[in-house]
Amino acid sequence: MADLRPSDGVHHPESGWRYARRSPSLPEVFATVRIDANAGFWRTLLAFAGPGMLVAVGYMDPGNWATDIAGGAQFGYLLLSVILLSNIMAMVLQHLALKLGVATGRDLAQACRDHYARPVSLVLWVLCEISIAACDLAEVIGAAIALNLLFGIPLVAGVLITAIDILIVLFLQHKGFRIIESIVAGLIAVIFLCFVYEIIVSQPAFAAVLDGLVPKLEIIRNPNALYIAIGILGATVMPHNLYLHSSIVQTRAYDRDDTGKALAIRFATIDSTASLAFAFFINAAILVLAAATFHGTAYADVADIADAHRLLTPVLGASFASIAFAVALLASGQSSTLTGTLAGQIVMEGFIDLRLPPWLRRLITRLIAIIPAVIVAALYGERGTGQLLVLSQVILSIQLSFAVIPLVLFTSDRVKMGRFVNPRWLTGLAWTIAVVIVALNSYLISSILWR
Repeated sequence: MADLRPSDGVHHPESGWRYARRSPSLPEVFATVRIDANAGFWRTLLAFAGPGMLVAVGYMDPGNWATDIAGGAQFGYLLLSVILLSNIMAMVLQHLALKLGVATGRDLAQACRDHYARPVSLVLWVLCEISIAACDLAEVIGAAIALNLLFGIPLVAGVLITAIDILIVLFLQHKGFRIIESIVAGLIAVIFLCFVYEIIVSQPAFAAVLDGLVPKLEIIRNPNALYIAIGILGATVMPHNLYLHSSIVQTRAYDRDDTGKALAIRFATIDSTASLAFAFFINAAILVLAAATFHGTAYADVADIADAHRLLTPVLGASFASIAFAVALLASGQSSTLTGTLAGQIVMEGFIDLRLPPWLRRLITRLIAIIPAVIVAALYGERGTGQLLVLSQVILSIQLSFAVIPLVLFTSDRVKMGRFVNPRWLTGLAWTIAVVIVALNSYLISSILWR
């Protein structure tokens, strides 16, 4: 492998980057998953399958549950269109992220470090760490709520128990990257089966579901609906997933020439798009379940995961409904934990080239999430943690612009990307998505300040 040591500040304008590439992303698993260049389509696709699932997990984490439940209970199927549009945005942005990683050999954090001046990259790093902390907060609260629902463990104790998953992540990281992908795939299957059951017993009005997939102006006109809609956007298009995907796609041992890169981009895009389509079903199922069960009833103000769990059995009359809901929530929180750890490592190493032991990195991230979660759980209980979940997703949405704009800039730069630069139509679509994200978030901030 070529020398990937720091470039000592030497500029490399011919490559489009300020500095030379320094080290591979996630070096301990870089190019460790074997790709057979002579295999057929399906075997090659199977070899590339995996990173898409790890990314998709971020689109069905406990933060999504809070925003989707609130949206479905209060506004019925109205916000289904927001989930659909957000998912389409996610498919485009994740394609750009994986293409950046394959074409340049840099993850998004490394690309920012090697493009922007040091002060700018440090600001972007801090903002990204805030988004990871917000995401981890959602996972902590979600897992604590699931433990409370299944085993009666108090919320504060459940939050503290979540620190134990540091040991689980460390153990899995030493077993190989394919092991992590397989476990996440198993947890996703659990979530899927639980929600198939929930949809069957809730018996939603499918004509209304289809109508909800069509965008309505009412979403923009209603400040409360817009607030939740932006929370759904933040929960669906996860900023740290862009950093994650640009890195883990490089775990495949494809040829690092143009032919090998084209192959990797093709199959990684199929993997990503299929996985995100699966995530759309899960997200939509949560909102549909809340809409079919609570909207238009005395429980329409349900915006809390614990309340939704308690009411599922009496409202639906199915004794297994609440258990399936809690099991899916626990699986969601645990699968998100694995990808959150990887994203944290990628961001810290990519932006500031600081390598910490995985256990220390995980401990720092989890403590940042645990402290506010414990305080809110102790002072305000279930209602406070539910509101904190929705707020965490709005924080993610606000930070999203600072990840999307650099990503679109880099992938639209022919000098940086070479033959893999975005075609004009994709550049136009990507900038449209970026403008929509910035506009919605600007409106959200101004509405909060003027309330």
